[in-house]
Amino acid sequence: MKRMSAILALALASAVPLIAQAQLLQPMQPLDRIAAVVNDGVVLQSDLDSALAQVRQQFAQNPSALPPTPVLERQVLERLILMKLQIQRAEDNGIRASDQEIDAAINTIAQNNHMDAAQLRAALAQQGIDYAAFRKQIADQIMVQKLRQNVIQGDVHVTDAEVNNLLQSPLFKAGEVNLGQILISVPEAASPEQVAAAKEKAEQVEKDITSGMAFKAAAIRFSQAPNALEGGMVGWRRVDELPPALADLAVKMQPGQITPPLRAPEGFYILKLEGRRAAPRVIVTEYHARDLLIRTSPTQNSSQAEARIDALRSEIIAGKVRFADAARKHSQDESTANDGGDMGWFPPQKWGAVVAQTLPTLKDNEISAPLKVPEGWLVIQRLGERKVDRTAEAQRDQARMAIGNRKAEEAYNNFLRDLRSSAYVRILLPGAASDAHKAG
Repeated sequence: MKRMSAILALALASAVPLIAQAQLLQPMQPLDRIAAVVNDGVVLQSDLDSALAQVRQQFAQNPSALPPTPVLERQVLERLILMKLQIQRAEDNGIRASDQEIDAAINTIAQNNHMDAAQLRAALAQQGIDYAAFRKQIADQIMVQKLRQNVIQGDVHVTDAEVNNLLQSPLFKAGEVNLGQILISVPEAASPEQVAAAKEKAEQVEKDITSGMAFKAAAIRFSQAPNALEGGMVGWRRVDELPPALADLAVKMQPGQITPPLRAPEGFYILKLEGRRAAPRVIVTEYHARDLLIRTSPTQNSSQAEARIDALRSEIIAGKVRFADAARKHSQDESTANDGGDMGWFPPQKWGAVVAQTLPTLKDNEISAPLKVPEGWLVIQRLGERKVDRTAEAQRDQARMAIGNRKAEEAYNNFLRDLRSSAYVRILLPGAASDAHKAG
């Protein structure tokens, strides 16, 4: 069915000139070409033009880093094809992005840019960006995130034995590295000739770099990895998150060093070590405090609970009763009341957002104003603050996360390779040789 749909899409593409001829006597209307057929969908030339404009805007300060237009078009088109394939698979799996999820994502983007949603919409309009298209782009990204989560949930499992082994490995203490990568890919079940051709191309890319071409420019021009348009930058990663072969290599490399082509299942990699740093220590702020809670209930509404907590606070402030005694007698926080409201030492997030936001504003022994919390009304007394090194305690969680991140990346990259190789894709870029691929 997908093959038939693709053929129909191609038939429509080839029919466009005939339709245009039939309308010669009518007012001319702009026609959107098809840049690529992707299974039963298409990537339009307008989509490609928009994506190209975004990339050129990103490199506005350094346009010479971009490859010639035909090469850049192919790189950007490949990214759009991969996005289209992911959206198709997400839709096939019943994955959707709700209006609420899209609105929440847009609000987050606005907040990160110190705007509200209305201001963001106005800013997009000033840049000539269609708001409906922007929402569609956000929806697509949400769907891809959900698809990725579905893929790695089924494929990524971390055992205690793996965590123990990593904790004992020198790689665990090797810190973090900032890597760049260039991938010259090899098709699945590649012939010896195809492997040899990919190796020869990778070796030529290495020569270009050693002859003076910037690594990022080479990545944009030649790499077939998903991050090619970011100059191949992987970014800062813990060494123990990298595949074992790359981790061993990264430990031995010096900043600025570039590797010869390295064979991997997906092709040949050229790596550059941009930098190295020690893994940061985990220093957390902890507070010591007391609390006194009056809950709302069917027999005590919010106003009544607030009035009661306010009266108790006034008695404590006036010195009529000690905070600890009032908590033992009146607090409805079962976890602290018997200890005079003592909450012990804790990271602020442990007791919710309201407490976390209030504690830094108090001085030691100061009592807060009544605070509205989901359970009712609360007052807290800050008793102390300290900085604690939790590096050793956090190492096990870090090890588990590092293994999980590595496996998740490997699993999703394999998924993307299978998705791309099994798809029907035909490139229809003007001036480029048409090519089609259909696995099986």
